[in-house]
Amino acid sequence: MDKAKNHALISDLIILAKADEKIMASEYDFILRIAERMDVSQEEVDQLIKNPLPSLPLVSEIERITHFHKLILLMNVDWEAHKKEVEVLRNFGLKLGIRPAAIDRIMARTQEYENRVIPSEELIKIFQTYYN
Repeated sequence: MDKAKNHALISDLIILAKADEKIMASEYDFILRIAERMDVSQEEVDQLIKNPLPSLPLVSEIERITHFHKLILLMNVDWEAHKKEVEVLRNFGLKLGIRPAAIDRIMARTQEYENRVIPSEELIKIFQTYYN
């Protein structure tokens, strides 16, 4: 993936984290871990926090599923899903081309797990149900 795309994806995470007006330490740490895997430095992340980039369209289904999964994980990392965060997550899902019923199902299933982390296999099953 190219640098601009990675910065846009990190920006999406930042926008979600800022939805409730503050970035918790757990959210910041999560964003840094994702950024590190994408070869984005902490300095670049801090710059993106000040000036997030607009979202970029993701073409492949696996990219969209993976990105939505990261957004869900971020939303639940601080154990609080604020109303604004849920709204922002839903809008990201719609922009990613995810059907509203699939978003609702994913959100509901996430709540059923003790750590609020929906396994990726479960996420893929939900996608397959709605897209096949």
